Amino acid sequence: MANALPTQRQLEFQDWEFGVFIHYLLGIYATKEYRAEHDRVGPEVFRPTEIDCDQWARLAAEAGARYMVFTAKHHDGFCLWPSALTPEFSVAATPWKEGKGDVVREYVDACRRHGLAVGLYYSTFDAHVPSYQTDPKRYDDYFIGHMRELLGNYGDIDILWFDGAFSEGHSYDWQRIIREIRGLQPDVLIFNMGDPDFRWVGNEAGIAPRPCWNIVDHVPFSIESDLTEEIEQPTWLPAECDCRIRYRGWAWNGADDPLKSLDELMGLYYYSVGRGCNLLLNVGPDLRGIVHEDDAARLLEFGAEIRRRFGTPLATLEDCRAEDCRWSYEPEEPFLLDHVVLGEDLTGGEHVRRFAVHIAPAPEGKPVTVYEGRNIGHKAICPFPTVKARAAWIEITDSDGSANLSKLELHNAGGT
Repeated sequence: MANALPTQRQLEFQDWEFGVFIHYLLGIYATKEYRAEHDRVGPEVFRPTEIDCDQWARLAAEAGARYMVFTAKHHDGFCLWPSALTPEFSVAATPWKEGKGDVVREYVDACRRHGLAVGLYYSTFDAHVPSYQTDPKRYDDYFIGHMRELLGNYGDIDILWFDGAFSEGHSYDWQRIIREIRGLQPDVLIFNMGDPDFRWVGNEAGIAPRPCWNIVDHVPFSIESDLTEEIEQPTWLPAECDCRIRYRGWAWNGADDPLKSLDELMGLYYYSVGRGCNLLLNVGPDLRGIVHEDDAARLLEFGAEIRRRFGTPLATLEDCRAEDCRWSYEPEEPFLLDHVVLGEDLTGGEHVRRFAVHIAPAPEGKPVTVYEGRNIGHKAICPFPTVKARAAWIEITDSDGSANLSKLELHNAGGT
């Protein structure tokens, strides 16, 4: 495998690990309550009574998220900022704040108050603008015009999250579009399309395959297609796993849409962050414009459980003795152990191909291997049944070049 290198910005993104997705929508992709109540859903139905972007950001930060992504424009084309390009189909045409409101502005400001990296979702498909179907050049102009508004009027944006669903077969002038984007904000991270900095994992279940390498030569395109997009040469593109906190809807779909249990969410954390990917967990604000009380409680419960399991390690890399490709922990007293968390130093690329976790059981006995894995990547969470050990050591058993660890933690999470 070619050993492509990450940019510093990509490494920063991987360090964020956990983000919150906010789908707040109008139109055919909006809530079932809107769809049932209105034969034709237009801007006049956008009248949130308690929209509170600060609540969204505060909950995300308290849950331990490092970034947020917000649906500035979804597939129906409705703009949650007062776009000059379609003022008739944006917040400027709504009763909310007498047409003078700007959800994107309130969201961006809230993220900054709470120390979150700012992400904006943008559907490349647009059902509202006729030129999408009839005049690709004119639609590219429209697309670029939106990029100038979103990247030119709100300060630094960390992520542009492009959704390619329903774009199958459409031709974009990506060279021109990306030139405009990079000219406006060179450091913005682009998701999945055009000139991506990180990629979609390939499903909306929040589950990464194992192994999930950072270096790829093709990327999945959209949920609507099994097609993949070829890359000219193997490239560093870390994966992000997106999924919902409820089962049926990305936007609020009513309180009868079941919440996922804490156990399932923790499983998704292991299947995403624990396999070296980022986790983007969607929470859809309700009709009032705030995160529903049940969703808020589950999100905070999720964050608290992550901290409980992994916030106080028994030992870290600094407590271990390093020798060749082996790191050993040998305290004076035996200890209970049920997780090892590893991270590879990725500044020079990804090298680890296989590794193992061994223990010396207590009170006596020959060494036992309790876990074997393939890639480590940004993070590998290695769970196994609780065992009492006199010593533990991690060994890289196969690598492509010189490998080193950036993280090593031993945990007794208990009750998992």
